[in-house]
Amino acid sequence: MSDATAVDPEEAFVSSLSSCHMLCFLAIAAKRKFRVDRYFDAALGVLERNAARKMVMTVVTLRPEVRFSGERLPTRAELDRMHHDAHEECFIANSVNTLVRCEPVHAGTTGEMS
Repeated sequence: MSDATAVDPEEAFVSSLSSCHMLCFLAIAAKRKFRVDRYFDAALGVLERNAARKMVMTVVTLRPEVRFSGERLPTRAELDRMHHDAHEECFIANSVNTLVRCEPVHAGTTGEMS
């Protein structure tokens, strides 16, 4: 029942979690001397009733896809570690009861994204 041209609170909530993760990730990548060319996240939230029959955002799944370039490219393990560390540092994820999952998309380091 919301206006499709406006941002609703649920979208803003998912977006804030996604943005916080992205900013933490970019800071970590920069500290580790990786050059990020593109960061895209197809985040998705699930809104449903909890045990008390209240509407709550129960799960937010982040699906970040990152493209790198330069002489030094992260391995898959390094990329996963950076996402793990970003999740641990995200103050918004640390402030909510919602389960926040991070499922990185491993599309490679350069070229087209899948």
